[in-house]
Amino acid sequence: MPLRDDSKDDTILAHAGRDPRANFGVVNPPVYHASTILFPTVEAMEQAQKKRFFTYTYGRHGTPTTAALEEAVARLEGGWRAVAAPSGMAAVVGAIMGFVKTGDHILVTDNVYAPTRKHCDEVLKRFGVAVTYFDPLIGAGIATLMRPETKVVFTEAPGSHTFEMSDIPAIAAAAHRAGAKVLMDNTWATPVFCKPFKLGVDVAVHAATKYIVGHSDAMLGIVDCTEETFLTVRNAVAQLGYSAAPDDVYLGLRGLRTMGVRLRQHQQTALTLARWLKARPEVERVLYPALPDDPGHAIWKRDMTGASGLFGVVLKPCSKQALSAMLDGMELYGMGASWGGFESLILPSHLEGIRTATKWIAPGPTVRIHAGLEDPSDLIADLERGFARLRATN
Repeated sequence: MPLRDDSKDDTILAHAGRDPRANFGVVNPPVYHASTILFPTVEAMEQAQKKRFFTYTYGRHGTPTTAALEEAVARLEGGWRAVAAPSGMAAVVGAIMGFVKTGDHILVTDNVYAPTRKHCDEVLKRFGVAVTYFDPLIGAGIATLMRPETKVVFTEAPGSHTFEMSDIPAIAAAAHRAGAKVLMDNTWATPVFCKPFKLGVDVAVHAATKYIVGHSDAMLGIVDCTEETFLTVRNAVAQLGYSAAPDDVYLGLRGLRTMGVRLRQHQQTALTLARWLKARPEVERVLYPALPDDPGHAIWKRDMTGASGLFGVVLKPCSKQALSAMLDGMELYGMGASWGGFESLILPSHLEGIRTATKWIAPGPTVRIHAGLEDPSDLIADLERGFARLRATN
């Protein structure tokens, strides 16, 4: 049954991208493993090839499983159509590469996800695309950085290590006046808490590995597009040879169904931890735009309806040995890359010397925490024991 236009997010999460009537009454879309797609006639094959990205012609271009996830994410976020990719990084690369060629220029926020920066610095520059990084707080001032050859402005709000909130509508307006497309990494807020197309964004990118999958067990990316940008992105993803694996897509669909309730719990736990950490003598400041005294709170409140479980903590000066003693002994917090799963994580953020448009200045080390789905009191107790180890070693 089609969803009503006024359906709320939780209803969309439960119903979008599935059609039991087309699948013998099965609630969840089945996993289609496919490479070859057969056609009954030459004419049928030729017609399908003409509309390659709007039907099924070859497994690499997607199956009904892929289409189900793409439809659900696009409906939830407000895009026209989405494109699945085999990782968040593949989604970033596919989105950018569709819009640039040798001689072009792109602008990238200085607090961008580190692998995105690496792609820009090493791959794009090698192919003759100029890259300029901008202060994430630049807002409408980005107009001064636009060039005639600027094709893309790549944003991330908030940045996934330092959590500044960029003024996306102001950036988008300036970029569009100069003829550039605006791409936004919306992994942190997800399509539940942020609708980037309402902010003027042309393409939204997700590491679906994070909150969409939600269980730390699949690599997946999603690029959500307007009608104008869809074929550009879809062609780029296909030409790069990217194909999201059907089992991973299925895990993304399964995770999507509970993302709303999980995100609300992640947010509540993150707020509890952040407030507790703010009062700790070992903490200089907490980086989380949902806190009323965060510098980006007003923009966050204007542009988003919630906050996920990822935030940063700047500690007061301490030795590397003391920080290691704190982190090495954590019992509930895992230490590893990624976030968005049911488990809590903590790791040091090495930010010194990474930025080029701005400087990261902090009195002590910065750590990044992902608040999982454990009981907050247990997570606080684990942090408290960690701080005791830090003090004893420092």
